[in-house]
Amino acid sequence: MAIGDNMNDIEMIQNAGLGVVMGNSNPKMKEIADEIVGDNNSEGVLEAFNKFIFKQEK
Repeated sequence: MAIGDNMNDIEMIQNAGLGVVMGNSNPKMKEIADEIVGDNNSEGVLEAFNKFIFKQEK
């Protein structure tokens, strides 16, 4: 899993087994993402960890 939010993260997101982007990401990032989580001010990284690492839904 790779988590990104900006255009410099495109290659990382594309090459990860699971590409997760933040809710406030560039629209092009959202197009290539496997999953979109909350923004960086709304604990989006924690949301991704809970969902994909700890297997916990909100």
